[in-house]
Amino acid sequence: MRLTTLLHRLALLLSGVALISSCADAPPADDPPGDTPPADAQAASVVQGSCGDVYGADVCTWAKVDGDRIVEFGATVPMAAIENAPLDLEMAWPPVLTAALVMPDVVRERMGVHHLKLYWEAHGHPPGPYLVPHFDFHFYTISQAETDAIDCASLNKPAELPAGYDLPDVEIPEVGTLIGLCVPQMGMHALLKAELESDEPFEGTMVVGYYEEEPIFFEPMITQELLLQRQTFPLDFPAYSGSGPGVVLPTRFEAVYDESASAYEFVFSGFPSA
Repeated sequence: MRLTTLLHRLALLLSGVALISSCADAPPADDPPGDTPPADAQAASVVQGSCGDVYGADVCTWAKVDGDRIVEFGATVPMAAIENAPLDLEMAWPPVLTAALVMPDVVRERMGVHHLKLYWEAHGHPPGPYLVPHFDFHFYTISQAETDAIDCASLNKPAELPAGYDLPDVEIPEVGTLIGLCVPQMGMHALLKAELESDEPFEGTMVVGYYEEEPIFFEPMITQELLLQRQTFPLDFPAYSGSGPGVVLPTRFEAVYDESASAYEFVFSGFPSA
């Protein structure tokens, strides 16, 4: 009886060892969808651009590079910059630049995106749907010297706009009519027709900028209220043509909230060459 019991226990022990061994050799289960970034983004190395102080926090530009390929580029926007933006600023004309940041060399050389100009619009600006506190993030495909030289003397509009967009002439009290909503040191602003015709305030949109008939910037324009929700969200990136030689445009944009860093990652991706 004792021998039988001993042999039975030995058999159970051996079967348990075999089970543990087979579990150790098994491949790991797949991660749940959406829990991890795409494989190419995971493998990419980060190349830093420049940083600038925005209301006590550093906003920084960056790119993710996999070999000789740019997977993503964008900017890190800490929540402190969003929360500390003052609401008691006086409206100024032209709008006061909050920060100017250079993109990483690899983005300027391979994608033709040169710099980011960030503006805080404490009271918003005309037309009506945009009269709410918001941030303008202008990503330029011309040099900063060319951007700073824009005086809106050219009234020429592009022959073609992205589908669903308009380039309105806007009357600004004590300033006059802005042809194509042209702002000095920025350029003209093409906006979604549906937003322009709406009675509701906007939350987030992608603006396309022009000057002298050429596209020169793309701009996530986002309300402070939306950013304070600390939630990831996308903005549709419109298809458009006419950018200068060497410019490679993204097709996707997402503001990804990183709770651990208390910051947003503004991520442009989906490049035609990817």
